[in-house]
Amino acid sequence: VHRLVTHIFVYEDLASLTCGAVAIWYFAGSFERNVGTVKHCFLTITFSVLSALLYLLLEPLVSWVLEVGDAKGFLPVAFATLGVSTTRSRMKRTLLFGCRVPVVLVPWFVLCIACVIPHSSLLGNLCGLLVGEAYGLGYCFCLDFPESMGSKLDRVFPFTLLKRIPGLKYIPGSLAERRASESS
Repeated sequence: VHRLVTHIFVYEDLASLTCGAVAIWYFAGSFERNVGTVKHCFLTITFSVLSALLYLLLEPLVSWVLEVGDAKGFLPVAFATLGVSTTRSRMKRTLLFGCRVPVVLVPWFVLCIACVIPHSSLLGNLCGLLVGEAYGLGYCFCLDFPESMGSKLDRVFPFTLLKRIPGLKYIPGSLAERRASESS
């Protein structure tokens, strides 16, 4: 059961670790700025578990047709956050490699590009993307908690400690607090 969460910390080599770090920095960082640190931590664990469960469900079926690699690293969770961000985006089109494409297609293009990342699992990344798309479309509404709960959790142990760490940027759970911290 512990592998449902710990698979995001497993890397084969330095190249896959570097790609995972870039994915964490780019995709998860912007997602955290939108939802706050508390909800980001909760959704990271949730996306990890749900994408691993979906992977475990689909792996026997897909392995009959294709060779399936193990789901390792943070990329499935990064694809989940990318799926949520693009699904809930107000933008209709964006530039991707100089071409204007619909925003909802961006994660699928990035999924194709992720195939060249060493030791990256296409099925694991696809499961993460599907979980993020489902959450972004509102099919996982039970995972949302109100901002008032996020504000309350901002004041409990692990998060009060995160606020005190120098050099670490903590994003408040409340939208009003996030806007106030951005303007200052």
